[in-house]
Amino acid sequence: MPRHVEHAKFWDKIARKYAAAPIKDQAGYDHTITRTRSFLNCSMRVYEIGCGTGKTALLLAPSAGHLVASDVSSEMIAIAREKAVQCACQNVDFIVSASENTAGQESSFDVVLAFNLLHLVTDRHATLASVYRMLKPGGLFISKTPCVSEMNPLIRFAIPVVQLIGKAPFVSFFSAEELVNDLSNAGFRIEERARHGTVGKDIREFVVARKADLPGTDAV
Repeated sequence: MPRHVEHAKFWDKIARKYAAAPIKDQAGYDHTITRTRSFLNCSMRVYEIGCGTGKTALLLAPSAGHLVASDVSSEMIAIAREKAVQCACQNVDFIVSASENTAGQESSFDVVLAFNLLHLVTDRHATLASVYRMLKPGGLFISKTPCVSEMNPLIRFAIPVVQLIGKAPFVSFFSAEELVNDLSNAGFRIEERARHGTVGKDIREFVVARKADLPGTDAV
């Protein structure tokens, strides 16, 4: 079974429970939303990969011209579309798509977003390469990613056990410095790094990275 199909099955099964779960650090989440909004404007085309049930996309939509939000899980997208109808949001399209699937979208977006996603993809380098292709010259990639290597060792050791019984998805272990190096190697220039958490140790690295090839120059 292809890995993205396996991932979709896991998230489809827990989608309704996931949608109902409260945000553990609302203040930290709000800070991320506010900071992300500051990079958007109403002329921009924005793409979010791994949008889940659409909460973040719908909050950011009023700050963008048009937003496309994708997720590998059809059940997550169904919930996101329900939310869009409820709030009468008309400038967001929710689609089912794997993070590496960018055919026909090259150089199409001013900003690409990925929140709580990069630690869940099996090939982070392929995902970053896809993001790079999707962005217009000088476009921004904004992400907030749990750096699982920074977690408590006992939790890290428990993850494979929980995965064996089907209670956890695939998780990639990397540090914030490894993530930044991967972004640089993929052709991005880091413009901002932060931690927005307000509760306990924050392992989620917020990064704003710019596609380094500007109009009239060679790609990096």
